[in-house]
Amino acid sequence: MRKKKGNTFKNIHTIFPSLLAKLSKEYNLKHFIHLSALGINEAKDSNYAKSKLEGEIEVSKSFPLATILRPSVVFSVDDNFTTNFMTLLNRLPVFPLYYNGDTKFAPIHCSDLTDIIYYVISNKIYSKIIECVGPEIITFKEILKKLLYLIGKKRLLIPFPLPLAKINARLFELMPNPLLTQDQLRLLKYDNILSKKYKSNSDIGVPSIRTFDQEVKKYSYMWREGGQFSTEKYLSDKN
Repeated sequence: MRKKKGNTFKNIHTIFPSLLAKLSKEYNLKHFIHLSALGINEAKDSNYAKSKLEGEIEVSKSFPLATILRPSVVFSVDDNFTTNFMTLLNRLPVFPLYYNGDTKFAPIHCSDLTDIIYYVISNKIYSKIIECVGPEIITFKEILKKLLYLIGKKRLLIPFPLPLAKINARLFELMPNPLLTQDQLRLLKYDNILSKKYKSNSDIGVPSIRTFDQEVKKYSYMWREGGQFSTEKYLSDKN
């Protein structure tokens, strides 16, 4: 959700997918699956959400039979979500809660998302918007608490007043890799769960089965004291 030097939301989320869709149509590909994002209809004040929505429109123009998948936040061992937060929670004694940490998410594991993509291709599902969510709804505060438990840390989670959060975001944007941007702060106003305006992955027959705790536990040892030697395997061998 962060723009990097030389890349803009418009380039990555709108122009590039549009070009891919045009080329796919030109070369007579049978199917085009576009990965968008959940909640973009509601987050009208976010540049990220606007570019994602514009990308969907351009893809649909260029490839009318395209299937658009809108996942909630996607997590795995190589993500920029759980791994970043575990790193920050590992280092910071206090962690800010924006909007009191009440924003709701339905995190979906990358393997569940690839299962959905495979199902869409195998069953020839065309010209649909499908919202993709995990099996649980978890607030931002609950996510942080789960991560703290998994890495064996205790930290103060303190609600941050919005005016102060906005100032922080502006200052963070001066850094090469900002912890928080103004656009991310705006996105956190909106829940990232099913809108129920479109079919979900469960509706098409592919419910997610991987829970947040079970999956993050598999790689959270990298942020625990002792690293891999803190895992159950090594602890049981030791005993």
